[in-house]
Amino acid sequence: MSEMLAALARWMLAALLAVAGVAHFVLPDSFLLLVPSWLPLPSAIVWVTGVAEIAFAAALLFLTQGKRLRTVGVALAIFLLVVGAGNLSQALSGANAFGLGTDAERWARLAFQPVLIVWALWATGFWSSRRPPR
Repeated sequence: MSEMLAALARWMLAALLAVAGVAHFVLPDSFLLLVPSWLPLPSAIVWVTGVAEIAFAAALLFLTQGKRLRTVGVALAIFLLVVGAGNLSQALSGANAFGLGTDAERWARLAFQPVLIVWALWATGFWSSRRPPR
């Protein structure tokens, strides 16, 4: 049952990442608002993060278990931590992107970032691989 829930969580996360990744190319201006002003080449950052999200989605769909899947989970967690800087930038700057027009909405989005990180680690078996065998 736990494996089935983890698989479902992995597929849902893959769908979320795929939609977000494609959105980078369909709505690039919204994503440009999230790139902190001190970073160079904002358009390239939007493009690269979009490709990365699509690649993570594919990996979550095609890897079903094992060390490679756990490695993808750790890499995705790190990626989510890094791109969380965009959510922080949006919250601090007050940028009105993705229909988030209030400070409360922008900070709530930022607060969801740790949930995504835990979701990625759990769905890829990161913690289950750490348990001693019975």
